[in-house]
Amino acid sequence: MPCSPTSNTVLLNPYKDAELKQLAQHLGVSEITQANWRAEQGFALLITARGLGLMDYSQPKIQPVVVDFVAGKSQHRRLFGGGKGQMIAKAVGVSAHFKPHVFDATAGLGGDAFVLASLGCQVTMAERNPVVHALLADGLRRARLTEEADILAIVDAMKLLECDAKTALAGAGHVPEPEIIYLDPMFPSRKKSAAVKKEMQFFHAVVGADQDQHLLLESARQRAKYRVVVKRPRLAECIGQQPPTYQLSGKTSRYDIYVNQKLPQ
Repeated sequence: MPCSPTSNTVLLNPYKDAELKQLAQHLGVSEITQANWRAEQGFALLITARGLGLMDYSQPKIQPVVVDFVAGKSQHRRLFGGGKGQMIAKAVGVSAHFKPHVFDATAGLGGDAFVLASLGCQVTMAERNPVVHALLADGLRRARLTEEADILAIVDAMKLLECDAKTALAGAGHVPEPEIIYLDPMFPSRKKSAAVKKEMQFFHAVVGADQDQHLLLESARQRAKYRVVVKRPRLAECIGQQPPTYQLSGKTSRYDIYVNQKLPQ
């Protein structure tokens, strides 16, 4: 299991906002004021100009992690990502005639779910880490306030659950039959690698590695109608030494595809 998600996280609420107070209670974290927050150690949830953010106390110059589906990386992938030619689309099997329901069992910050929804898929996302779930829920809430019809259509196709994906797949999470199950489990942060941005290094520390990913893969293979797609670092071992049916590889990552039955034509 991952490390405790809120053990060294606080919520910055200098104006005693009622919604932030409720969020702190839901997450089980302490509220602190702007005056004394630097005396604390660890991570802070706070309201930024871009939305709810997570920052590292020890590195105040690093921008907080914020989920933004309207601008930034999401906007770039939506406009210039390559559509159905993207490797993730090929791995999932998206085509003009097949836009599946995808269960994203490790939602994280929702980037891949947003891409799949932009390609016409219905995506149900499961996120068990309460801090990450709060960031993702805030990103979806703000995206639904936009007047851009294409973004509204995308986020309307994204449903977020706060739960352990294994529990949801076992039937307790009211998940419709998933045609495709998508996994992108957290792996240990490569602090010395330029491939991992500084903003994400502490995010990895908050989330922790998914030590039970082999159990999740087993559950996914039992429930997926057509296939399970697992995103991995290009040179990483297969989860639980379970060899996939086939792989798609890029420069830094790859997709392990476990086929249960052929996709509809």
